[in-house]
Amino acid sequence: MISVRRSTDRFHGGDASAGIESLHAFSFGHFYDPDHLRFGAVLACNEERLEPGAGFDEHPHSHTEIVTWVVEGELTHRDSAGHATAVRPGDVQRLSSGAGVRHVERNDGGVPLVFVQMWLAPRDPGGEPSYEVVRGIADATPYALPAAGALLHVRRPGAGERTAVPDAPLVYAHVVRGRFGLGEHDLGPGDAARITGADGLELMAAATPAEVLLWELTG
Repeated sequence: MISVRRSTDRFHGGDASAGIESLHAFSFGHFYDPDHLRFGAVLACNEERLEPGAGFDEHPHSHTEIVTWVVEGELTHRDSAGHATAVRPGDVQRLSSGAGVRHVERNDGGVPLVFVQMWLAPRDPGGEPSYEVVRGIADATPYALPAAGALLHVRRPGAGERTAVPDAPLVYAHVVRGRFGLGEHDLGPGDAARITGADGLELMAAATPAEVLLWELTG
């Protein structure tokens, strides 16, 4: 089964006066929809757009696996565990908040910053926070998130090329750029597909550049 949620159906958040635009695929903050609370381990998939100099001041997280994918620009991250990094397009950033951590996310560059941030529920809440950045992840190398029983696949097929959807109980697909065909569905930037019982499915890129994030979930 495939359920598509269009980019135009995302909940709008952020603070335009502070240079922050947020688009939420799931209930988030004061946006509540009982039909869009989570999908498997995925709790949130937020598209964030920060103008130069804008950002999220220090704030807390706990019991959440936070994975960030930068689309354009450069994200500055600092946290209470002493990590300070710049995350760029092609890098995967993972913050396991454990029993509690505080962090800052900012656009310290001179051009707009766009990133996708995904929150997943850990199988075992609590523990010590941890942090990792994988630079320039390759298409053929999935990023494992064992704490949430999940694998992240980044796919960038050429025009007319097909890429397999993982055969898994649940798959969450988020289109970063380009257009894709998925069965009878046409997916564009910001669109997401929630796939249950994937078996032999393929995505076909209609044009380049094309980029899609696929979460393979145990259900």
